[in-house]
Formats: sequence, structure tokens, C-alpha cells
Amino acid sequence: MAVVFSRPKALADVVTHYCPGCTHGIIHRLIAEVLDELELADKTVGIAPVGCSVFAYNYFNVDMIQASHGRAPAVATGVKRSSPDSIVFSYQGDGDLASIGTAEIIHAAHRGEKITVIFVNNAIYGMTGGQMAPTSLIGQRTTTSPYGRSEEDAGLPIRMSEMLATMDGAKFIARVAVTNPVQIMAARKAIKQAFQTQQLGLGFAMVEVLSTCPTNWGMSPVESLKWVNEQMIPYYPLQELKVPQEVK
Repeated sequence: MAVVFSRPKALADVVTHYCPGCTHGIIHRLIAEVLDELELADKTVGIAPVGCSVFAYNYFNVDMIQASHGRAPAVATGVKRSSPDSIVFSYQGDGDLASIGTAEIIHAAHRGEKITVIFVNNAIYGMTGGQMAPTSLIGQRTTTSPYGRSEEDAGLPIRMSEMLATMDGAKFIARVAVTNPVQIMAARKAIKQAFQTQQLGLGFAMVEVLSTCPTNWGMSPVESLKWVNEQMIPYYPLQELKVPQEVK
């Protein structure tokens, strides 16, 4: 019988620590599939910061480095500049990238660092107890906004992709989701294009992936998928904000 689907070679054959219904596992698989397809795993270095993805080094069959909270783009910059033939990617959550790591991601994009960033946006601090993140939606209840996020107190949720897309050094910026097969295929395409942008030496590339957090949202896995589509996507529209002609 022909094998039509199997675990990607770049994905370790281990059980992950993620909560039931969390879509980190889907995103991991897509990255691994792309690394296999482009034959990049042997020269890839992944950067895992603090957050839900803190143990990502256990899940990818590539070289991995652990970075301090928010500092993955700075570490990725150092690795890429010292080993320019390597393929370097960071895998970051929204609390990590859009809060404590804001300076690092902005300046990496502004400088046009030739790295690939996978930005997982689940609108909450997932690992540390469900606090409000810069990406939490207006009215969203978290452990630090029990009555819902207020625009007056916390401002509007930050749209990182739109902000970074204004920078000349950023060459590929896209926002995707992974709640259904159509979205997953589009996410895979975007991740592939982001790595190809680095392969071609064009500059900074980032894919923002809207993801679920059933545990901290207080929802079932099915409810959380619905919440992404009905609440997150209207505010964070799925789109290609910048795509270089070379990878279209």
C-alpha cells in the first residue's frame, strides 16, 4: 500500500507538551514539511524563546538554540551573521514577540535581517497563566483583565504584521490561520515563501499565524477554533501584506 502521509523527517517523533486543542502542533508540522520539501533541515538553526514554545528544541530535528524571553530575533541575527549559509528561524508567541521583544523584532525587520520569523498569535499569554497580551482583543477576559480588555486603559490590540510591513527591510509579511484545511494549506504556502525569501537573501520575512489557546480562553477545542474565525480574524484579517516577486 502506498504511503500518502507520514511524519516529516524534520519533526521529532515525540509527544508534545501542548494542551489539547492547541494548534502549535499543526504549525510545527507545517514548518517541518517545508524544511523537508526545500531540503533545508541539515543547515537550519531554530531559535526558541520563553513561552509556550519554550521546548520547541525537543520537537524539531534541526539545530536549536534557547533564547531569553523576547530576544529570539537578536539571537537569530547573531547566528545568521556569523553563519550566513545557515537557514535561521525564530518561533515566537505574541507575548514574547509583541511585548517584551518589541524592540528586537522591530529593529530586526528595519535592518532587513535575513531571518524567518514564525509569529504565533493566540491573543493571550499562554505559558504564564493567561494574562492579557498586547494582542488581546477589546472585551477579552484574561487573568489580568477579568472584566475584559478596555481600549481606554490598554489601548487597541497591536497589529504587528501591519506595522512591520511598513519597513523597507521587511520583504515578506503574511498573516494566516490554521483552523481548517483551507487555512492550513494557505499557511503552509506562506511559511514556504518565508523560507524561500531567506534562501534568496532578500531580507526579513515573518508569518503571523492566528492560533488557539483553549485552556486560557476557557473554551473547548472546537469552541476555540470558532473564536479564531469569528473574533480574531475580523480584527486580524488573513492577508499577504508584502510578497517579493521572486517567491510569488
